[in-house]
Amino acid sequence: MNRFLDSLQPYPFERLRALLAGITPSGKHSAISLSIGEPRHPTPQLLIDALREATAGLAVYPPTAGSPALRQAIAAWIGRRYNMPSLNPDTQVLPVNGSREALFSFTQTVIDPATNAWVICPNPFYQIYEGAALLAGGRTWFVNQIASEGFRCNYQAVPAEVWRHCKLLFTCSPGNPTGAVMTLDDWQNLFELSDRHGFVIASDECYSEIYFDEARPPLGALEAAHRLGRTDFRRLMVFSSLSKRSNAPGLRSGFVAGDASLIKPFLLYRTYHGGAMSPTVQTASIAAWNDEQHVVANRLMYKEKFDSVTPLIAQSLEVDRPEAGFYLWARVPGGDDQAFCQQLLAQYNVLVLPGSFLAREQQGVNPGSGFVRLALVDSHEQCLEAARRIAQLISR
Repeated sequence: MNRFLDSLQPYPFERLRALLAGITPSGKHSAISLSIGEPRHPTPQLLIDALREATAGLAVYPPTAGSPALRQAIAAWIGRRYNMPSLNPDTQVLPVNGSREALFSFTQTVIDPATNAWVICPNPFYQIYEGAALLAGGRTWFVNQIASEGFRCNYQAVPAEVWRHCKLLFTCSPGNPTGAVMTLDDWQNLFELSDRHGFVIASDECYSEIYFDEARPPLGALEAAHRLGRTDFRRLMVFSSLSKRSNAPGLRSGFVAGDASLIKPFLLYRTYHGGAMSPTVQTASIAAWNDEQHVVANRLMYKEKFDSVTPLIAQSLEVDRPEAGFYLWARVPGGDDQAFCQQLLAQYNVLVLPGSFLAREQQGVNPGSGFVRLALVDSHEQCLEAARRIAQLISR
């Protein structure tokens, strides 16, 4: 067996099941789950129609690089979204089966297990970063994101020894779970660190299209690099997906884009790994990347929920509206996030995720401890009802 499997920690939802194993949910209330970041808005009809009309694609083997039409659609979308020249669809863009599998497999491409390399992650973080690093034979260093610093990574806290042996650094902007968005100054600092130490940046941007001000979309890594004159996107790879943008998590469709010298070996890895996207899914993906109307409508639904739910939650928990994304990152009274989750389920049948399950202790601190993550993915009324029940729990 792969010896690195023993280094993996239980996934947050496995830990949540264990935490709640002895809890009987309140029978007086219908169940509401805000624990998992799974979009529940309707999948756009244009995707469904495209899938139905492209079933002939099931009869052929797809190329790992994807079709030229899909790569061109993705490159064109990047240009429109980030107001920059279109990337080369043949060398700087690669379709993938969702950002999750791409984040994992890209790590296996970058990390040489013989080097005992460091992989730097935000903390709290998406658990794939850690699992991918450990299974590649790397070591993980977590950069704490705390409220007093705007939930931004303080890279000054990373020891020089870690920087010297760092081969890969993960970012997530807009952040999961905090919703924080990196600024141009943040990116400039990170690019300078990459130039100094030679590590690759993997920028997870799967929440980039869920924001609340149409005039101020979140800054992306490719956009930041372009604005800073880094038009070769050296040592930078961006990961994006249709799951949140187009309410199609089951489609398993996304892309990686950036440094052509990283795309080439990643494509080689994926050719052996079996990472080709179904032609049927590719056709639906083209339709999705070419349409913004459904994305704007989706953002409006989230905006309406955050407009009404955030003030109500803020009456009970310490929370600010995020810059982007669909999570509320709320501090609980008393600081015991796990006990809060147990009580909320037992007394009001609302399921949320303890923040401590999304982070690791680093420098004596678990920055997720005392917080809960609320995913506002359900209907407007269900999210409001969950907020009312949380208020009732706190008032008791």
